[in-house]
Amino acid sequence: MKSLEQPIYLVDGVRTPFSKMGTAFADTDAVELGRAAVAELLAKTGLDPAIIEEVIFGCVAQPADAANIARVIALRAGVPDTVSAVTVHRNCASGFESITQAAEKMMVGRGDVFLVGGTENMSLVPLLYSAGAARKFGALARAKSLKDKIAVAASFRPEDFKPRIGLQMGLSDPVSGLNMGQTAENVSRDFGITREEQDRFSMTSHHKAVAAKDKLREEITPVYLPKVRNGQAYLDEDNGPRKGQTMEALGKLRPVFEKVSGSVTAGNASQITDGAVALLMMTEKALQASGLTPLGKLVAFQYAGCDPSRMGLGPVHAIHKAEQRNGFTLKDADLIEVNEAFAAQVIGCQRASVDAKYCREKLGRDTVLGEIPDEILNVNGGAIALGHPVGVTGARLVLTALKELARRKAKRALLSLCVGGGQGGALWVETV
Repeated sequence: MKSLEQPIYLVDGVRTPFSKMGTAFADTDAVELGRAAVAELLAKTGLDPAIIEEVIFGCVAQPADAANIARVIALRAGVPDTVSAVTVHRNCASGFESITQAAEKMMVGRGDVFLVGGTENMSLVPLLYSAGAARKFGALARAKSLKDKIAVAASFRPEDFKPRIGLQMGLSDPVSGLNMGQTAENVSRDFGITREEQDRFSMTSHHKAVAAKDKLREEITPVYLPKVRNGQAYLDEDNGPRKGQTMEALGKLRPVFEKVSGSVTAGNASQITDGAVALLMMTEKALQASGLTPLGKLVAFQYAGCDPSRMGLGPVHAIHKAEQRNGFTLKDADLIEVNEAFAAQVIGCQRASVDAKYCREKLGRDTVLGEIPDEILNVNGGAIALGHPVGVTGARLVLTALKELARRKAKRALLSLCVGGGQGGALWVETV
C-alpha cells in the first residue's frame, strides 16, 4: 500500500443536525448552517482563524444571494477577511472535493491549515420561471408608459406562471436524460435487485441510525432556529431516522420514478435534507505547532467516471482506481461507508464488486474487486435514514467514520459515494 506523499491530518470536525426538507431548517439558510458548524469548530479547537490558509466548502444548490458561499460563511463565522475562501461543486462529492482540494494544496506547499466542509439547504432551492416568462417580466420592467405596460401584461399566459422546480432540475442528468431515481432503476434491473431487498436495506439503515443516536450526537452542534417551529427553538439531533421502521410501512409506498414497473420509492431512497459539516485539516508541521490531537489522516483518494445512466455504480469504479494508484483493497478496510443515494445503488455496488463479468468488462480487471461486507458497511446507518444534503455528505462520511474507528480502536476506513452525472469518489482514512 502506498499512502499520500506526506501526512495530511484530519484534526477535528463538527456538523449540524441533518433535517428533513421542509422541517426544522426550512427557515435557516445554507449560510447560517455553514456558519454554525464553522463557529463551533473554531471554538472547540481554540484555533486562531488567522492561521487558516483557505476555507473550502462544497455546495451544490448555491444560493443566488450568497455568491461564493464559502466566503460568506467564513466571514460570518469570524474568519479574518485576509483568509481566502472558495466554493467547490462536484455534485454529491462536493464534500469530498473540499477535502481533496485542500490535500492537493497542502502536498505542493500551498498552505498548512485548511478549513473545509460543505453546506446545503435543499428546502430553499428556488422555483424558477421559464425563459419565455422571464423575457416578459424583463419587457414589463422596461416598459415606460402605462399603455406599454398593459400591452406586455396582456401577453402573459397561465403557463408563464407555472414554476420550474429547481430541485427537480438539479437532480436530473442532462446528458443521459434521466433523473437520479431512474438511474437507480437501471441498476436494480441490471443486478436483479428486488423491491423487497431494497426495502429491507432501508429498514436496516433506519434501525442502525436509531441505535447510533447517542454516538452521532457526539459530532453534532445544536442549531438555534430563527423562529420556533412546532414548539422547537433549536435542533440538536438528526430528525430523519424513523424509530420502529417496518417492512410493512415501506411496502405501502408506491414507486416514484417508474410508476408501473419500478421499485425505487421515497422509502428506499435517500432523504432530501438540510445540513452542514466543517472539518479542520493540517500538515504535520502545523499539527505539531497546534498541540491538537487529530481524529486521523487522509491516506488515499480517487475519483472515477462511469456511465451516467448507471451513476450509482460510481463507487465501484473509484475504489478500483484507488486500488490501482495506492494499493488499498477492500480487505484492508475495517469500516466501509458507501453513501446511500438509493438502496438499489448500494446493493448494486456490492454485487458489481464481486461480479467477474462486470469487473472484467467495465473495470478491465482480471479478478473481482472484492466483497463489501454487510457487517462493516454503514454501521451507523446512512443517507436513507440520516439524509443526503448533497454538498455536505462526503464530509459527513469522513467525520462519522473517523469517530467510529476511534470507538472501535480500529485502523482504516474506506468512504465512497456515487456522483450525479456518472462519477464516483473514494477516500481512505486512518487513525493515528
